[in-house]
Amino acid sequence: MKFEKSPYFKTLKPYKLELNFGNYYFCEKFIVSELFEGVHFDWDMVQELIQEIYKFYGEGIKLGYIANRVNAYSIDPQNWLKIEKKYNILVAAAIVVYNNATYINASLEKLFTQKSIKRCLSLKEAVEWIESLEEFN
Repeated sequence: MKFEKSPYFKTLKPYKLELNFGNYYFCEKFIVSELFEGVHFDWDMVQELIQEIYKFYGEGIKLGYIANRVNAYSIDPQNWLKIEKKYNILVAAAIVVYNNATYINASLEKLFTQKSIKRCLSLKEAVEWIESLEEFN
């Protein structure tokens, strides 16, 4: 389910950021990403996104991240480690999976970070998990 079609879009009233590689929804405690079909999410894209995050939230922010994988795309799993080392803005991440291939990729990505990454079967599960983290309560 796309984030804009979910009940969370109406209740959380996020800021929508449209980039040429995907849409991002900036909520109070977390960001939801929906990358476009066929994109290879590389380090240059990560840095562009981080600059937009800093513009919106300010530096020193701690956020959750939900990758809503409604489209097929690729990612360099080492991006997780690079983000952690260079920016350290993520508290934890949830990856919403819609098929076995996405689940396997998310499992691989978990190996590249010290941060908690939860594989979720629904947007609801991801949002509830992120909002329940003790860092946000």
